[in-house]
Amino acid sequence: MKTTKENILSALKHVMDPDLGKDLVTLNMIEEIEIDGKKVSFKLVLTTPACPFKNELKQACIDEIHRHVGSDIEVAVELSSTVTSRRKESDAMLKNVKNIIAVGSGKGGVGKSTVAVNLAVALARSGAKVGLIDADIYGPSIPMMFGLTNHHPQGDEQDGKMVIQPVEKFGVKLISIGFFVDQSKALIWRGPMASTALRQLFTDVEWGELDYMVIDLPPGTGDIPLTLIQDFPVTGSVIVSTPQKLALADVRKAADMFRNDKISIPILGMVENMSYFIPPDDPDKKYYIFGQGGGKKFAEELSIPLLGEIPIVPEITESGDSGIPVASDPNLPVTSAFDKLAEQVAQQIAISNAIRETFEKSD
Repeated sequence: MKTTKENILSALKHVMDPDLGKDLVTLNMIEEIEIDGKKVSFKLVLTTPACPFKNELKQACIDEIHRHVGSDIEVAVELSSTVTSRRKESDAMLKNVKNIIAVGSGKGGVGKSTVAVNLAVALARSGAKVGLIDADIYGPSIPMMFGLTNHHPQGDEQDGKMVIQPVEKFGVKLISIGFFVDQSKALIWRGPMASTALRQLFTDVEWGELDYMVIDLPPGTGDIPLTLIQDFPVTGSVIVSTPQKLALADVRKAADMFRNDKISIPILGMVENMSYFIPPDDPDKKYYIFGQGGGKKFAEELSIPLLGEIPIVPEITESGDSGIPVASDPNLPVTSAFDKLAEQVAQQIAISNAIRETFEKSD
């Protein structure tokens, strides 16, 4: 059989995207096919650089070409990505941000900021363009977690308006209310004042083009997180909890907030933090200090995915104090937990965007 662009595409129609349920050709994920005798090369354009199936899809492409075109063909597949978005071109708010991820919790003290920080860093390490907003206005911790406690962002005047330049570290563009207040003193602001200040973190910052913007929401379901998720076009939310029954009970409150008829933000899934303890002297052991399986069971009750289980290890605690997020170091064993979390979140966003696209076309 002569090798042509047509029979290469015909072979690749047998490769299905496991999330979107369609073949790669129909999804326009195959580009730049080049043929030189028995050599074939093309680009496989994924919906996110954090795709958990990228290696499997690449191998499937090679296998199908060998099966349907010729076993002696030399196939070179270049992996690329174009992050999907269902933002409308008419959206003026954060128009260059493809997807906004709200990280919330029903209560404080569950490690929400730790998850938000390391999720952002892991997404950036995958090759995505990522921003992070510390919206936990009464307890901003991101400056310390990035080693930027005394940092003050620069501003430029553009068209008579002062525009703030975000700080960039570990591949993440970030901004925090902690950069603009004295963190050694209690912040005594009423709701409207706090909401106004937070709005400026979104609208007065030069974010540029981003694939993902991660928002570390204040804990709970009060006025400030409600205002934020109502005012900005959030793609989806991630809920953080610990395994205890009390913490999981508060997850339901957070889920109810996102699913409220006036808000209707898709819940991408739940993260169980502090799932188990791994002793430093015996890394093969797991101790379920706060109970086992609570997060998985509760996620099933809410009909949402369990995106990840983050262990208790000294490296995570130390990273919060040292200003170097664990997800920035691929050599640490715990980093794989955050890499998997980033893959799961990116996967759920791609699925959610595809579902919304299908719904809009059929509407």
